[in-house]
Amino acid sequence: MDDPIVRASVCRVAPRLDPTRVETRPRETWETGDYVVGFVEDGGSDGAMIELESGRMIHVQRRDRVVGAFTIRHATLEATGSWRSIEPDGRFVAMTAAGTFGRITSESPYVPRFVQLRYLGHCVTQEGDKHTMRRSVELPPATPFSTPTILVVGSSMSAGKTATCRVLVRRLRHMGLRVVAAKLTGCGRYRDALSMADAGAHWHYDFMDAGLPSTIGPAEEVGAALGGLLTRIQAHAADVAVVEAGASPLEPYNGQAAIQLLDESIVLTILCASDPYAVMGIRQAFDRPFDLVAGPTANTTAGVALVSRLTGMRAVNLVDPAEHPALDSLLRRTLSSAPERSTP
Repeated sequence: MDDPIVRASVCRVAPRLDPTRVETRPRETWETGDYVVGFVEDGGSDGAMIELESGRMIHVQRRDRVVGAFTIRHATLEATGSWRSIEPDGRFVAMTAAGTFGRITSESPYVPRFVQLRYLGHCVTQEGDKHTMRRSVELPPATPFSTPTILVVGSSMSAGKTATCRVLVRRLRHMGLRVVAAKLTGCGRYRDALSMADAGAHWHYDFMDAGLPSTIGPAEEVGAALGGLLTRIQAHAADVAVVEAGASPLEPYNGQAAIQLLDESIVLTILCASDPYAVMGIRQAFDRPFDLVAGPTANTTAGVALVSRLTGMRAVNLVDPAEHPALDSLLRRTLSSAPERSTP
């Protein structure tokens, strides 16, 4: 019996990919976004799982084969690594559960042991060409984006951005608005986009829909891909977009390039931060005004008061239902004064 083949969630943009059609390719031809097959040598610790195209999570076992994509990761709290660091033995790991493949070069002692893999080959077409994420996605040319946008940025990963987006989507849906949600930067995971859909977003996207396993790369290439994705998003004629910039805008994930694409459409900017000192640091380092502060820094009145004292900014615990009437009022005022959306 053949060993199981697992298509990780980075494969969801490549429906025509045949995981049984595999050829080894010389190292000098490898690129970011190449679809490859890894042989599982070690399924990792209990916390290490693979995210399927559906978003479901599974444990893989030794001898399974996992289809994923070469990428680069630069996570401040978990691990850094790249496919470029893979050594001649062909061993690498699933750097995220989505099947983003590379060799870890630095990691936190608190993360689970990653799924350990060995290169079996590249996924190829019937014509013998490499399957890649970018070639799997057809995007229209970039056009100006005008959907009124609520931008959520963070001081780091795990700063409460996605939880904040979920609250925003729910409140906007409660107002009867048509909502599109997107995560534009970061390193591959499908769960955040799915959680926005679960919160009620009519449409949901992330950067993998632009053919990017992560948004680390040349700013012009990442910007072009995200620009095409925003054109697709604009075509839905949503009343409002809730957009998360993953990690922080100062990390190598091209957050600032993504924000520039949205600049003319942003009507509200929320900063999520882990603590008041992070708010102060981002405010000094990132030259952009914020309308509201959220995330763990606002979990208690002590944090709210310290944010105010250090920065003069207002912090709100948005996950507290008692704050929702005030949030609703802010959203209504903001959207009522937003410029009229252009017709796609």
